Amino acid sequence: MHVSRRALVRAISGVSVLAVVGLAAAVWFVYEPEIAPIARPDKASFDEAVVKRGEQLATVGDCIVCHTADGGKPFAGSRPLPTPFGTLYSGNITPDEATGIGHWSETAFDRAMKQGVARDGSNLYPALPYEHFTHVTDDDLHAVYAFLMTREAVSLTAPANKLIPGLGFRPLLAGWKLLFLHETSVQPDPSQNAEWNRGKYLVEGLAHCGGCHTPRNVAGGEELGSEFEGGVAEGWVAPALTARNPSASTWTQASLFNYLKTGSDENHSAAAGPMAAVTEGLSRLNDPDVKAISVYIAYKMHEGEPSVISDPSTIDNATQAANENSVGAHLFQGACAGCHGIGAPMADQARASLSTVTDLKLNDPTNAAMAILQGVSAPSGKGPYMPPFAGNLTDKEIVELLAYVRSRFTASPAWTKLESSVTSARREAQAQ
Repeated sequence: MHVSRRALVRAISGVSVLAVVGLAAAVWFVYEPEIAPIARPDKASFDEAVVKRGEQLATVGDCIVCHTADGGKPFAGSRPLPTPFGTLYSGNITPDEATGIGHWSETAFDRAMKQGVARDGSNLYPALPYEHFTHVTDDDLHAVYAFLMTREAVSLTAPANKLIPGLGFRPLLAGWKLLFLHETSVQPDPSQNAEWNRGKYLVEGLAHCGGCHTPRNVAGGEELGSEFEGGVAEGWVAPALTARNPSASTWTQASLFNYLKTGSDENHSAAAGPMAAVTEGLSRLNDPDVKAISVYIAYKMHEGEPSVISDPSTIDNATQAANENSVGAHLFQGACAGCHGIGAPMADQARASLSTVTDLKLNDPTNAAMAILQGVSAPSGKGPYMPPFAGNLTDKEIVELLAYVRSRFTASPAWTKLESSVTSARREAQAQ
């Protein structure tokens, strides 16, 4: 087929124009302008009542946990945040001008929180859960901004992120946000009361519970249609906050409130792993907001039907479990029975029986293994404490012990791939 030179030139020109237009569109989408720096606001310029409200809202958002390194100054950042794509280090959100957000206007702060874009126009990683913060009202973000701008200014630059090669190229995040960032508000349900709607707003917004308790796809985006069906956080399993939770039938609004406020509940044991830090923060949150959160989560767990709530039942198949696993029974007697055996002192202190612990009922043994390896500390300084056994028990011994307690204290089938799960849990614990 003969093509004239003029036609060929026109075709090439057309393709070139399309390429230029496409490139321009891509650049336009990726590009975010810098927002001019401002002089650091005077603390006295913020209303005291607004600052106090911002403190409570920042507590809901768990800001201090992610933005405070071990032994570091509050909100100064540099905390390592492990992800499947490498390690991120949280930023400094104190009002330091050089290394923090002291030069950030409220407009710049709002853009970062809702669109994941820093003051200088660079894209922020979704470890900052802006896909949830986008649901927060401007008035509440104003209060959080006022609170942060009245904190102690700390000069500290976070270490460089350690990511899989290529993922440090921040413009890629614009594509991620195109797929997974949906800028919407939380709409109240007129069929529910104000407390329920407050709980929904907090859970789906600042509290960003779905950030951990929702499964994610290979790109790290939350799976639509699977909200609150369970996820992973810092190597721990974040159980479902729906009826799929194996302990859903025994979670009540009252027990959820107690657990969130104190870090433990006599019918559900103690918070561990990342959840321990969450409950430590919520211990400082006002009771009405904690109650609203517990009301909404209880509704999700029971699909709006409180009648399905049942009393926890105690399971103790000691004889059968010992006959099936004498090694595990021996290890339990030596390492665990002093606290978890029948008549143990812990049982007389309103502590939960192992038969009520969600981690032992999950299909994945990761949390149970992590608890043995790392131990459990009461978030508020009061309540259950379990020492770490990483240096006392081998992986093989932990496998035997977990198989035994699963058989003795639950009606669930034996865990599969228990050996590899324990090996992975130890590797994860050592990396933290």
